[in-house]
Amino acid sequence: MKIALLAATALIAAPVAYAPTALAQDGNSRPQPVVQPLTIPLPADKPYPGTMQLKVDATDFARGIFHVRQTIPVAKSGKLTLLYPEWLPGKHAPRGAIAEVAGFKASAGGKPLTWTRQPTDVYAFDVDVPAGAKSIDVAFDFLSPTRTSEGRVVVTPAMMNLQWEQVSLYPAGYFTRAIPVQLEVTLPDGWTGAAALDGLKVSGNRYSFAPTNYEVLVDSPMFAGKYYRKWDLGQNVTLNVVADEAKYLAATPDHIARHAALVSEAVALFGVRHFDRYEFLLALSDDLGGIGLEHHRSSENSRNPDYFTEWDENDSERGLLPHELTHSWNGKYRRPDKLWTPDYRTPMQDNLLWVYEGQTSFWDLVLAGRSGMQSKDMVLAEWATNAANYSAQPGRSWRSVEDTTLDPVIAARKPKPFASWSRGEDYYNEGSLVWLEADMLIRGATNNAKSLDDFARAFFGGREGDWGQNTYDFDDVVAALNAAHPYDWASFLRERLQNPGQAAPVAGIERAGYRLVWRDAPNVYDRDRMAQAKNLDLTHSLGLTVDKDGIAGAILWDGPAFRADIVNGTKIVAVDGTSYSKDRLESAIRAATDGKTPVRLLVERGGRYRQIEIDYHGGLRWPHLEKSASGPDWFDRLLAPRRQL
Repeated sequence: MKIALLAATALIAAPVAYAPTALAQDGNSRPQPVVQPLTIPLPADKPYPGTMQLKVDATDFARGIFHVRQTIPVAKSGKLTLLYPEWLPGKHAPRGAIAEVAGFKASAGGKPLTWTRQPTDVYAFDVDVPAGAKSIDVAFDFLSPTRTSEGRVVVTPAMMNLQWEQVSLYPAGYFTRAIPVQLEVTLPDGWTGAAALDGLKVSGNRYSFAPTNYEVLVDSPMFAGKYYRKWDLGQNVTLNVVADEAKYLAATPDHIARHAALVSEAVALFGVRHFDRYEFLLALSDDLGGIGLEHHRSSENSRNPDYFTEWDENDSERGLLPHELTHSWNGKYRRPDKLWTPDYRTPMQDNLLWVYEGQTSFWDLVLAGRSGMQSKDMVLAEWATNAANYSAQPGRSWRSVEDTTLDPVIAARKPKPFASWSRGEDYYNEGSLVWLEADMLIRGATNNAKSLDDFARAFFGGREGDWGQNTYDFDDVVAALNAAHPYDWASFLRERLQNPGQAAPVAGIERAGYRLVWRDAPNVYDRDRMAQAKNLDLTHSLGLTVDKDGIAGAILWDGPAFRADIVNGTKIVAVDGTSYSKDRLESAIRAATDGKTPVRLLVERGGRYRQIEIDYHGGLRWPHLEKSASGPDWFDRLLAPRRQL
């Protein structure tokens, strides 16, 4: 780890610049690179001399501007390098919002100081500290996006999401856990804030906290809002909810009981708590940008405003909180050794995200089913949809699951022209199916005496209340699996996760006593997903999705729509000579099952119209899981509650 860290940091800190040019024998100018000196100190595990004071004025919710004032102790004069967080935990990529920082100023004793930004690392600010100064003051504004085209909206007229890495800097040369900091934030009048920070004192609309370290600060964001309510879920866990309107806070006792059952099931699974307290931060909003982000003692979550008020219609929405809670054990406490970094400048290596995110995606479905947060039908339907998608995804022929763990860095979640060929962050859902197979393999071999539960308790457990980080590598995962049940787990994982061209990931489903089948009506997960997105998912028939306005997207590589030269953004204007509607398109697909009639469409792209005939006759197709004729229902055993009832 130490060698890899030094090498990675040196590569960033010592880029090349071009020396004066000279003439070569052919008469052309040819510069030679000059290696610049290492100018940003490497992080060291030593205490920072003093406590930073961070004050954030968040009252300007009308314009979404955060005014930041930060006092940073200094031990000597000369150059001080301040870093704005770049590589962010949970985002698995360099996503620091440096572009939104404006009005940067530095001073000491009221006198302005000279500063420069490093051209080879735009997240680094060099400040000239004068002799005799004991501290410097930094001020800047964070201009949060006010529309989605500018980025994720974090401030609305009713709520805000404060992420401290966006409104602070830290001195280079230290592990972030070794830098003390004390926070004070001023909220809009009448708003209430919640964060997993200790020592809260409230004076009017000013929230101040006890000193902590910078790593904990960044890991402890705040949700604040005009309409706020909280519930005690037991186990030192609180559900904090902000909403667009007060009416959306109308949770019933049954709703809260299911959230409490989720917490109890998680503790029953892992055996210990890696937190002294845990704060669910949940925003019910159409206006705040969507989020699901894990932290050690809290999580940032957003759902539709009617999460509680239309409970029965939101079954598919209730998998997010189980996912983020699981991360307190898998991802925050146990973390891949190359994904843990001592500061927010050192690059993260994402190769083991198929454990960090993939197994979490397995447990979020299991815990949702065990707690009653989601129905068994919904859990099985989501696995059916994911298995079907990977059964049809051509990109699996060339790109492994493990290679997709690098997609947060490669693509930063931008839309892709043909995502089924290029692949995306498939380590989540295909990882879940691989872990389902591992669980069912263990259950079958031990007649349900052991399961992946045994691995989870041993691997993610440990000491009660330890909310540090315990790192691991591939061999540690294999050893823990073998301790749960002896098997050639190294080959099992390498074949399914590190090699492309694998068979469809349905082995876990089949070991559970089910099979993947196709029907002409959507499963409950696809039904709810399409209703919320207001689209029609025809991946397994025409090979595309269509939104409410007839705009095509998610074109399946080499599918029927692809072969008809339909691309993302193409608009279906008419079906069989009549204006587009969802029902007309479905009817045309049904009519084509006679084997002779094509699906006739009028499409438009860039102001140009085409009549096309799609030669597809397979009818409407959506995936379902169907119980095999004989044998036990292993899904019932997997989803059976573990908490004391």
